[in-house]
Amino acid sequence: MATNPDAEIDHEGPVTPYRQLAEILRARIERGDWAEGRPIPSENRLVQEYGLARSTVRRAIAVLVDEGVVWTVQGRGTYVGQPDDDQAEQ
Repeated sequence: MATNPDAEIDHEGPVTPYRQLAEILRARIERGDWAEGRPIPSENRLVQEYGLARSTVRRAIAVLVDEGVVWTVQGRGTYVGQPDDDQAEQ
């Protein structure tokens, strides 16, 4: 599903909000909003920006982690791409 990186969440649509957010974030990464190895906005920022529950944002990020689009570092944030060997050990 090709999503507009500037799309808004459609709470009444057939696609669940977490899937919509995952697609929006993926589209923003592909557009180059965040470079490889750089952080995406925090969960709190995404909650505010998209008007979603924190659990919904976490679920969207988990989808992207499972797909290898982003990776997380506990207490630091979520980063674009895959971690280096040094970063994976942290």
